[in-house]
Amino acid sequence: MNNPKLLSLNSTTSLISRFTRGFIQALIRINKQRPVTSSSPREMYIRHRRIKSAADKSMALAVRSRRNWSRAVLARFRKKRRRHVLVRRITTCAMKKRGLENKKSGHKEASHGQANELRRLVPGGEAMDLCSLLEETAHYLKCLNTQVQVMRCVADSYSTI
Repeated sequence: MNNPKLLSLNSTTSLISRFTRGFIQALIRINKQRPVTSSSPREMYIRHRRIKSAADKSMALAVRSRRNWSRAVLARFRKKRRRHVLVRRITTCAMKKRGLENKKSGHKEASHGQANELRRLVPGGEAMDLCSLLEETAHYLKCLNTQVQVMRCVADSYSTI
């Protein structure tokens, strides 16, 4: 007979190991791309964004496409890969000049307060019903917690070197 707690522990352990493996590989790629040459705020910000993206992508890949939020995160990375950064910057600058940066085009906000907050926070949450949203939120928080634990271990191991 299978023990539900043991099954949950095994799935958490395999999630941690898949995430850790992918995240460490991504960190190695980041280090190979551009070694730290300066500690300017711009360089630190770029490095921060790359590490955060690597953590998010590694977690979504570890979960695979079993969850809506992981599919949404992976889709976001695919879209970013297709877009050119320069085009996005030009568009943003043009919108700021026109004063449109905070306006949403044709999107009406529902009045369901907290559920809408969750929909904005959980990747892919915009298209979910409340029950699915709560389930996805619980899983997403579990994965974020795992991310934090692994990143702390990595930071601790590098700080002792």
